[in-house]
Order: sequence, then structure tokens, then C-alpha cells
Amino acid sequence: MAHEVIKPDAFQKGGQKAMRPSREEAEAAVQVLLRWAGEDPAREGLKDTPGRVTRAYEEFFAGYGKSAEDELTKTFEDIQDFDDMVLVKDIEFVSFCEHHMLPIIGKAHVAYWPDQKVVGISKLARVVDIFAKRLVSQENMTRLVLESINNALAPKGVAVMIAADHQCMSIRGVHKAHSATVTTSFSGVFKDNPQVQERFLRFLG
Repeated sequence: MAHEVIKPDAFQKGGQKAMRPSREEAEAAVQVLLRWAGEDPAREGLKDTPGRVTRAYEEFFAGYGKSAEDELTKTFEDIQDFDDMVLVKDIEFVSFCEHHMLPIIGKAHVAYWPDQKVVGISKLARVVDIFAKRLVSQENMTRLVLESINNALAPKGVAVMIAADHQCMSIRGVHKAHSATVTTSFSGVFKDNPQVQERFLRFLG
């Protein structure tokens, strides 16, 4: 029996809520795909595959049940006049593109310039993971990470860079195995001050 799930606001259209299928319906859908590919779902090696795929999807797409801004609610205001960027680089992630549902494997680099409050650095990595564990484009993922930090911390600025390998390009289509896609998003001092932006990029090597 289907039950209702409320998706994060960033993924709702016109205020409508999506209806989430049951686990049984999801497993039946996997069986359909196996038959479409030319396989027999009743074959010994495939009998448990629908259940395994469904459980894997729970892990791959766990970001739908989490809020990035909730992760940033615990802040610290005793920053003792710290006035510089905070950068966490090389945040590894695996996501899935919304066009082919194939892996996007990459690293995110996230910086912000605190104003009145700071957040635990692990929270920046958690924000990346939340958006990575959804079907998303790299462009939107970059923007959503930045907007979440902006909204929750009201910093002087935020910078996000993501570099990733899209397997929809490397294992199908144009078959460019060693290509990389780079996206950036800047706000505040990182956008308005070229020297600050250049310094951020220089820190990334």
C-alpha cells in the first residue's frame, strides 16, 4: 500500500506532494527492468536482486529524508573576531544524475566567510552528502549547497566548487572516460571581491 512522503522544498513543484510506492511495488519494478533487459527474474542468481536493489536505493537516495539547513542549525558564536574564510576541500561524494540515473563520482570544495557564527566543519560535508544522495544535476547540486549555507548561517559569503566524473559520459554515449565536469557558485565576498575568489581557487591548487 502506497504512503505519502513529503519531498524537500527544493524538489517540490507547485506545492504538490509525491506519493511514494511501497517496497513491494519497487521490487516489482526492478523485476520489470530485469525482464526488459532480457533476463529471467526467477533465475537463481537474480531471485533476491529486486530486494537488494531496493535496499541499495534506500542508501543511495537517503538525502530525500534529510534537510541540509537542519544540519546547520547548531552553530557557535564565540569566534573571537575570526575574519577569514573557512574551507573544507576534497569532500568525496557519489551521486546519481537525474538524466540517466548513473553515478557521478567527485569531490566538492566548500568555503564560507563567517559573520556572526560558525558551524562544525563536518556539517559542511554532511550538506554535500544530503544533496549528493538525491537525483540531481551537478549544476543544481552546486547551487543548493551554497544556498543552504547562505540561508542557515548568513555569512559574508560562500564558495562552492564541484569536480566530478559523470559515468553517463564515461561508460555510455560519447565514452569519454577521463573527462571531468567542474561547476562553481559564489556569493557575497567570494563573488564581489576578485581577490577573495582568486585566493579560494588558489587554495584548491
